[in-house]
Amino acid sequence: MTEKIKILKLSYLNSIQSMKVIILGSGTSQGVPVIACECKICKSLDFRDKRLRVSAYIQVGNQHIVIDTGPDFRQQMLRANIHHLDAILFTHEHKDHIAGLDDVRAFNFKYNKDMPVYASRQVAEKIKKEYDYIFTETKYPGIPQIDLQLIENEIFKIGDLPIIPIEVMHHRLSVFGFRIGDFTYITDAKTISESEIEKMKGTKILIINALRKEEHISHFNLAEALAMIERIKPQKAYLTHLSHSMGLHREVSTELPPNVALAYDGLELYL
Repeated sequence: MTEKIKILKLSYLNSIQSMKVIILGSGTSQGVPVIACECKICKSLDFRDKRLRVSAYIQVGNQHIVIDTGPDFRQQMLRANIHHLDAILFTHEHKDHIAGLDDVRAFNFKYNKDMPVYASRQVAEKIKKEYDYIFTETKYPGIPQIDLQLIENEIFKIGDLPIIPIEVMHHRLSVFGFRIGDFTYITDAKTISESEIEKMKGTKILIINALRKEEHISHFNLAEALAMIERIKPQKAYLTHLSHSMGLHREVSTELPPNVALAYDGLELYL
């Protein structure tokens, strides 16, 4: 961990205001149930086995932040009854993480201001391509209004709230996770360098991806996620970005260590 981050931790991690986190979506790119699938997970009646694409809402004081706006963004905002949003953080540019950005215009209309969006340069370029109509010189009435802020692997702030990016690798693609106070959110990771792991140590609640039990080229499987949790040693860890191949929530939950649980849509966490 860099000296800059060590100093920052001393100055704010113990004084940060209380935090509320809502898991808006805990599923992989296809969601659960998967279209046309007849497996027992997809046919399950347990609400915890119904998974929209991954996203999280974080409230710290008067700051309201969403990580990723996937294709279910509109449904997630309505389901969680979220009426205010101050900023969006993007982890990476895959469709299951950016496809719902157009619906941010509801907040533009309500508050009559642009939405701050924080993304790496590679994500920003993808957004400009996918949503070219947002960035044209002559704008069509009613399109989303965003304030695109470029971030690097350096601490930045949303208002007075410090955000620590954590770079992980999704096969060969760089992805940002984020640490906010004693909360860390990681998705779409397959490998994490030693220096980035150091940034996560001491976190109280860790959200981390675990696609399935079998090996995968670009995601942690269950064993890899549990090994990473053991290295980081949070007080509590929740597994997200889960596919139907992981199994039924009630069955997999019995196989996990005491400090690890499966996340599910609508789960609320408080720090």
